[in-house]
Amino acid sequence: MKILILSDIHGNFTALQTVLNKEKNYDKIFFLGDAVDYGPNPKPCLDFIRERVNYYVRGNHDNALGYGVSCNSMGSFRRFSEETRAWHNQILPGKYKDFLRKMPKELYVKEGGYTFFLTHASPAGNISEYLYPEDFTEDLVLNIKADFILVGHSHLQFEKQVGGKLVVNPGSVGLSREDSKANYAIFEEGKFTLKKIDYDVQKTIEDLQAAPLPPDVKEGLEKVLRHKQ
Repeated sequence: MKILILSDIHGNFTALQTVLNKEKNYDKIFFLGDAVDYGPNPKPCLDFIRERVNYYVRGNHDNALGYGVSCNSMGSFRRFSEETRAWHNQILPGKYKDFLRKMPKELYVKEGGYTFFLTHASPAGNISEYLYPEDFTEDLVLNIKADFILVGHSHLQFEKQVGGKLVVNPGSVGLSREDSKANYAIFEEGKFTLKKIDYDVQKTIEDLQAAPLPPDVKEGLEKVLRHKQ
């Protein structure tokens, strides 16, 4: 059993395609939320999730676009989020917003003799709470009845053993805060492998430059994509 684990694609279809071209032989795909905001190509990213992903959960940006509410993003990214969401809201037909609203906030999945708990941010249910490895305590995961807890949201890769469970964050496919690579994870033979691969960042930036976004937003997102924050 080989599982491809993705999170935080954020409309970056070029990065997503690169991962899919690299990892072709898998049995299942898990997605941990945030298909939209920031990136230039939300529609093909959502089409991929709707058509090919086996199990998925809703991220705070998915929730914001689906329901027309705030995503509670961190201050330095808030303007980027609001401006790109307004644009995505215009270009995505209603069926996509309906899909975003229907995505579950958390999910238990049994595959290959293991139980996985999927959520976007906090296992306690807050899909916009930023948690880092040191924040995952035994109390936080006490009521999660799973072998593995899979989270995204922070855009940082990590594994942490806590309370007899392994917490895994695959990092962000489309907007890593660690580097200019597409980040993801593979689960195979009972073990996780955290991966990072190069993709055509310039293509994503060119697509953003062609979008109807304010110049400062384009410039700011280019810095994030090039990891020049």
